[in-house]
Amino acid sequence: MRKRNQLYFAKFFLLSLFFYVPGVSGIQKNLTDSALLDVVQKQTFRYFWDFAHPVSGMARERSNKTFGYGDEVVTTGGTGFGIMSVIVAAERKWITRDTAAKFMLKMVNFLLKAQSYHGAFPHWMDGGTGKTIPFSRKDDGADLVETSYLFQGLLCARQYFNGDNKIEKELRNRISWMWPDIEWNWFTQGQEVLFWHWSPYNGWAMNFPVRGFNECLIMYILAASSPNEKYQVSSAVYHTGWAQSNFFKNGKEFYGIKLPLGFDYGGPLFFSQYSFLGLDPRELKDRYADYWEQNKNHTLINREHCIRNPKQFKGYGVNCWGLTASDSYNGYAAHSPTEDLGTISPTAALSAFPYTPEFSMQALRHFYENLGNKIWSEYGFVDAFNETKNWYASSHLAIDQGPIIVMIENYRSGLLWKLFMSCPEIKIGLKKLGFESPALK
Repeated sequence: MRKRNQLYFAKFFLLSLFFYVPGVSGIQKNLTDSALLDVVQKQTFRYFWDFAHPVSGMARERSNKTFGYGDEVVTTGGTGFGIMSVIVAAERKWITRDTAAKFMLKMVNFLLKAQSYHGAFPHWMDGGTGKTIPFSRKDDGADLVETSYLFQGLLCARQYFNGDNKIEKELRNRISWMWPDIEWNWFTQGQEVLFWHWSPYNGWAMNFPVRGFNECLIMYILAASSPNEKYQVSSAVYHTGWAQSNFFKNGKEFYGIKLPLGFDYGGPLFFSQYSFLGLDPRELKDRYADYWEQNKNHTLINREHCIRNPKQFKGYGVNCWGLTASDSYNGYAAHSPTEDLGTISPTAALSAFPYTPEFSMQALRHFYENLGNKIWSEYGFVDAFNETKNWYASSHLAIDQGPIIVMIENYRSGLLWKLFMSCPEIKIGLKKLGFESPALK
């Protein structure tokens, strides 16, 4: 289950430096669907631009102080999502391409000098120094899942910034230097499964073999796709490690909707979003599932649960749905139909736009037009709200804000899907694992 910080503190915002976005009080009525998507993507992007760490450019874990560590905590996985948002901003001309490339090169140069472990980065680091900040007492070294989210973004950037100028050439080259250095097979401990963590002080004490189905599919795709044959994992690691667990295959119906893989009722919606920010699920199949069917049906089950609302929480309905991991009134929780606390996370429905565009637009209009005075802010929508408890977050989290921008863009243009699937290494890795996709033809 996705591990994340559970405390929230005072809000901390910076002013916009590069472009104007309508203010918090300026909810605009009667916008077309396209115009509303523009507003939401652009305002949410401010989190990764205005609020980026000034030294490294990396994404801060959250907009309020993280676990008592202060303002220096940046997040590896959230930065991967932020990189993809910078690509969207450049493509939509909110910032110039040259500005975006320079920003990215600064970040990559920082990462080249930051602490890493067998090529993998920690979950958190100090955005000014690159030193590891422990996520927990023993989680003070490599985090292979967070590293995978980072490189999902970096590979998209390498494919996007394809110009002949010095900045873009350097950016591509330096990403290509880091990518082969990840020792994927070392994280198997000689077994046919990937392990999430390793620490130079605590070794394999976290002891977390990663088996599916959940948000970690991208890790296995990248591990099989490494351009360094010395560090690649075999297809057996995918088929024996990832695809063999008592919660991998499902096949049952929930609310009359079939779920091919995963936990009953699907689990939190980030399962069908994080790995698929770059990995294109359209007609993506392997021997286990059609991943478009998996992700769409997972979303529909989550929405149907909110409509039926078995616990009778206030506010739930056809226009107000979406359960995923986020802040809540009593800390932090991985919200899902089986862990339903009455807390709606806007990222859940909005990051599902490719799968359920009509239903996601209904939710977006409700969030923006009807609840905007409570949940719309400098960085887009706040992390979550609970109308039963009359609670509205003041926080934003990088790994919740990023998928909103990216998945709306994938719905609109398929931009990040096209970039990631254009990577020659990814094509080889997907074929090696037995995947089918139009991108592989």
